[in-house]
Amino acid sequence: MDPAESKENPTQSTLQDDKPQAVVVRREAERDLISWIAPARPFSTRSRQFYVTIFAIAGIVGLILFLAEGIMPVLLITALVFLYYVLSTVPPGNIEYKITTRGVKVADKLIDWRTLIRFWFVRRLEQEVLVLDTITIPGRIEIVIDPELKENIKKEASAYIPFEEMPASGLDKVVDWFSKKLPGNS
Repeated sequence: MDPAESKENPTQSTLQDDKPQAVVVRREAERDLISWIAPARPFSTRSRQFYVTIFAIAGIVGLILFLAEGIMPVLLITALVFLYYVLSTVPPGNIEYKITTRGVKVADKLIDWRTLIRFWFVRRLEQEVLVLDTITIPGRIEIVIDPELKENIKKEASAYIPFEEMPASGLDKVVDWFSKKLPGNS
């Protein structure tokens, strides 16, 4: 039957009453889909030669900046090298990660699915890392994962956000090139 030939009044409501009906939104209880315990950040022990090279490069750059700008850039470089040294020598603690129906939990702090744009996997310091791109600051969240859970994580997270790897930015390419030139990072 052709809808154009229908004899019913097209302006007639299909509802029983012309009164507006209440909309009921049912909230699903939060469920854990996957959980695992892993280090808080990628970590690898470094050799003495690696630190000597880093300190030498920082010293040369610091001397050049001291002659050009004064003491403030040198203090900044010193603070950054100290921070890098501490993060590279102190092993991270293990924390619990969960992928739930509401988002990703990192140490019981929820990152809602609505704030996540996409996700992908990378390898950093010989560890598998889940990268979550966010619309909030800091912009990216990197989570160390168990390689055995990679496919399960991909399947569960794909139901909420797309699996889409971002191309490396210019800064990422420079950091990768520079890190390959350091001893112990081939």
